[in-house]
Amino acid sequence: MRKFDRIKRLSLFGFLAGSLLLSGCDFLLGSKQDDTVDDVLRQGAIDPNLTQNIIGYVPILPVWGGFINPSDVFVGYDEMVYVVENGGPNPGLHVLDLKGDRQNFIPITGASKVTQDRRLHTYVVGRVNEERNGEVYNLAAVYVLTGTGTRNPQFIDTLIHPRNDISRNNTNFRGIFDEQVEFTGIAVTHDNAFYLARRGPTNSLTSTATPDNAVLVYRPNRSNNGAIRNLNPTTSSLRSAMSLSGMTSFLAPPQLVFGMSESKDFFMLQSNAAAEYKALWIRQLDNPETGISYIENSSMLNFDTSRADRFLYEGFRFTNPADICVAPDETGYIFIVDSGRDSLYQFTRLGFEGVNPPPASGITKQVIASFGGRGAGPFQFNQPQGVAYFRRVVYVADTGNGRILRYKLSIDLER
Repeated sequence: MRKFDRIKRLSLFGFLAGSLLLSGCDFLLGSKQDDTVDDVLRQGAIDPNLTQNIIGYVPILPVWGGFINPSDVFVGYDEMVYVVENGGPNPGLHVLDLKGDRQNFIPITGASKVTQDRRLHTYVVGRVNEERNGEVYNLAAVYVLTGTGTRNPQFIDTLIHPRNDISRNNTNFRGIFDEQVEFTGIAVTHDNAFYLARRGPTNSLTSTATPDNAVLVYRPNRSNNGAIRNLNPTTSSLRSAMSLSGMTSFLAPPQLVFGMSESKDFFMLQSNAAAEYKALWIRQLDNPETGISYIENSSMLNFDTSRADRFLYEGFRFTNPADICVAPDETGYIFIVDSGRDSLYQFTRLGFEGVNPPPASGITKQVIASFGGRGAGPFQFNQPQGVAYFRRVVYVADTGNGRILRYKLSIDLER
């Protein structure tokens, strides 16, 4: 397991140097007597040989704990923080404010992923029990709610496999094979349409029904508009969908009147060990004559070693990527949590790993700011499964440690 020890020292060095200029450090570190602060200082011991221009991500304290198995985190357009509780006797959705104070809990069976559209409709991936032919099956579902940021949330719709897929209208229910299907991510676009990532055991390339390993396409009214049929469910390529584990669009909060992304492109993650490129950027093309099509973004294979040392599209770069998000601000940074490597990775939209070097630093390459490794320290994770970004703060659902961690880039501390 790669530990990124040097990167952790780089990250904290920038913070500690900058903190000398601040009147206090309660915003990030709380009391100096706090045990977690001691961990931060211990793990981030300053290397005197490092340049002061190096930057990185630093932890915001306190850590938000008390969860059992948090499998996702998302900051909504309503500026509430949503944490999916996937473990224990009561799975569901925790609703927190930006200070981390809990405002509500919404029980949802089998909850695993969460997102929200611009109408403040909240989508939660879960499970539902449904009787078929005299037997009860536990099936993949998407619950749609309104008012989740209030004391009176309402369930307004439920999309249930396989009825939510129009290609299954004329096929029989597959029993235990349909029960094995999972929904693994939702990517909302500017018009409140969305994509739904799915994985499962039935992946015939000759059937009229869409393979289980697929991305389904939905209109704003939540009716299915088919699937992206040129994503290969079984063979690795720049346009494959091998056991999808997460996805995101380029749209994200906060809500803006102007300047929000109108792109229909998306990123998706593949957890199949045979998938060489486990994070893929899929582009949508809308041709007035030929209609809508989806293609790979081959420009991500441009490994410009004069500008970066590591790249998003390196073969077998990840082990088990669990979630991805894209910063909607001018940085455009891409964040991925890998539960197999217990790590948080950061890339630019060109696929270069690392943050932009400080102005006038003389550094010509991206500064690698990824970090992780198994553990419970402030720079460590235990099978993280969720990542979100809001107003320059990165949120990580550290699933195995039952907590939500937050980070901010050292040069953004005074923003």
